[in-house]
Amino acid sequence: MNLVVECELEIRLVLSPEHGLPVHARLTYRPGDPYAVHIAFGAGPGAPVTWTFARELLVEGVFRPCGEGDVRVWPAKVQGRDVVCVALSSPDGDALLEAPAAAVSGWLERTLRVVPAGAESQVLGVDAALEDLMRQEHGGGVCLTDPSPSDEAGDAEV
Repeated sequence: MNLVVECELEIRLVLSPEHGLPVHARLTYRPGDPYAVHIAFGAGPGAPVTWTFARELLVEGVFRPCGEGDVRVWPAKVQGRDVVCVALSSPDGDALLEAPAAAVSGWLERTLRVVPAGAESQVLGVDAALEDLMRQEHGGGVCLTDPSPSDEAGDAEV
């Protein structure tokens, strides 16, 4: 599936509670990588910075705080606007981004129409591959039982 679901939007890079910078960003979802979302944003001169994390984390973060470690997401109201906050941490530094909640939610709905939640493994073919693997006979190079003698047979002397 070569379809790509993208959304270009302006986010706010929070510098302090009173100051922020508008930053151009692009949200990207590819069904070939159905569990992941990508956010690319300009962080100065040069190539954009791209972060990749679980789509499920962003879906949940639209409704309630979630995530630990490098990526945390939560809904908020900032100056009367509904936003989705995304906190990113790396060895190179931390960033707090505020994205318009309506734009993020609309884009997520489009991704969920392409690959519904819970159907990601079907897109990857994981279930079908496991079924094929389980159906193969021993002659096909896959052994589903342990061919070595059992050590549990006891310590009988010969």
